Amino acid sequence: MAELTEIRDVVRKRYAAAAREGSGCGCGEGFGDTLYEGVAEGSAVNASLGCGVPTAVADLHPGETVLDLGSGAGADVLISAQRVGPCGRAIGLDMTDEMLERARANAREAGAGNVEFLKGHIEDIPLPDRSIDVVISNCVINLSGDKPSVFREAARVLRPGGRFAVSDIVADPGMDVDTRRDMAQWTGCIAGALTEEEFREELESAGFEQVEIRETHRVHDQAGSAIIRARLSA
Repeated sequence: MAELTEIRDVVRKRYAAAAREGSGCGCGEGFGDTLYEGVAEGSAVNASLGCGVPTAVADLHPGETVLDLGSGAGADVLISAQRVGPCGRAIGLDMTDEMLERARANAREAGAGNVEFLKGHIEDIPLPDRSIDVVISNCVINLSGDKPSVFREAARVLRPGGRFAVSDIVADPGMDVDTRRDMAQWTGCIAGALTEEEFREELESAGFEQVEIRETHRVHDQAGSAIIRARLSA
């Protein structure tokens, strides 16, 4: 638990600073708002800290309820809100007050009436069981110090047959020990990443099936950004 708290504190400080400065991720090439070119624009997109565009592959439908884990400035929540329409709902979850403040301001600016931003941890989602149709996330799960809890919580809040569609960092199997130990790299989206095999095993252990992992681009000499999709067992 002490290690999880330490990781949260380091990550929170880095992303709070990013929110105050209005800056991008700083993780390096392959991250941030440039990934949304041709997809969306606006203040929330300009502040994106992600490594992909999960809404591009989530196959959202009108009327669905979508949860974004680690929603940051709200880009993916606002895109989701447009796609699920006025009868749907898009919820963002973030632990950083500064990011929540920016996200709510971006939602007001966009005039989005079907969005909500909650404060909380992705390892302990403050939502009831079976209340969500689709869970998305953009380069956040790798930052967690307790990934099995993240997957179990995603499975808990999803309705039977619900969908999991995230962009995240996937480590090469041979990532060296020094990179794994480097906390700066952890908050830079690399050191905490699972391998493809680990990602698949953790999702299946949590009750997911039809797991699909597809690398989209390299973000480090020992890691790549990938789209991970799965479906909760009905």
